[in-house]
Amino acid sequence: MTLDLALASSFASTALGHVAREWPNKMDHVMGGSEDVLSPRQAHPIFYGSFDWHSCVHGWWTLATLVRLFPQMPEAERVLSAAEVTFSPAHVEAERAYLHRPLSRGFERPYGWAWLLMLQAELNRHATPEGRRWARELEPLSQAFADRFMGFLPISAYPVRTGTHFSTAFALRLALDYAESVEDRGLERLIQDKALQWHGDDRDCQAWEPDQDAFLSPALMEAELMRRVLGEDFPAWFDGFLPRAATGEPGVLFEPVTPTDRTDGKIAHLDGLNLSRAWCWRGIAGALPDDHSVRALALASADRHLAASLPHVTGDYMGEHWLASFALLAMRA
Repeated sequence: MTLDLALASSFASTALGHVAREWPNKMDHVMGGSEDVLSPRQAHPIFYGSFDWHSCVHGWWTLATLVRLFPQMPEAERVLSAAEVTFSPAHVEAERAYLHRPLSRGFERPYGWAWLLMLQAELNRHATPEGRRWARELEPLSQAFADRFMGFLPISAYPVRTGTHFSTAFALRLALDYAESVEDRGLERLIQDKALQWHGDDRDCQAWEPDQDAFLSPALMEAELMRRVLGEDFPAWFDGFLPRAATGEPGVLFEPVTPTDRTDGKIAHLDGLNLSRAWCWRGIAGALPDDHSVRALALASADRHLAASLPHVTGDYMGEHWLASFALLAMRA
């Protein structure tokens, strides 16, 4: 279960098939009048595909990551050609202008915000002239979302402990990658301080999960965020957060879930839960000492979760338009 050329090619082909597929589409679009009746592509000339805005963003993150890691894959030229047309200054400005609508204050908060910053962080890693140009062109939009985090986090008194798009732990985890990649120390410190305020004293997590709609584990996502925030202090925090993990408890965190109908968009979220748990468990294991009692259990659980849902990344559009991104997170952890 490693990311190789064949799998990268499969993921890239899948993502190319949906980032420019406008319909069906579930818009996050508040209308104040008839003048706001817009098609997805009219509102979002870059991120109009993939069923919804945020999935299109992380579909492009998937493509950008794969073309950097596997420039020899057969789909590379198609990715480059599509990006060349898509990431134009005019399109970026239109996406940025959308944010300034009075009714767009809560647009894609916080999940889409975080994925947009994750895309910028990935483009910043590119060494090719094309990749560097796309990073420069996207930067005004990324800065707008970074500014939104800077405005929103100080007034956010409480975390959102959920397994869906509103998870604050997931958003902060991705946004931290961006802040570090661009050396935005203000945003980095704000994320770290907020994570410690929200979760620094969390102990004995009961892990009342999964739920039918989840694609994230509230417990493991919090732990993955704190891994990134705490550094060498993480193992001690983790031992207090999941004090019975060495005995495989809570058991629900260690065993994969089973979607009953992958044509149902919400039930298909459960494949994402398996993949994101694999990502979290791998990250957690890597931050624990080699002789830690949970390390081997975490790695074994990650393998089980990945094996349960990796075969289902493609097959039905309800999962196909987004699952490759979560598989890529897990396989690169």
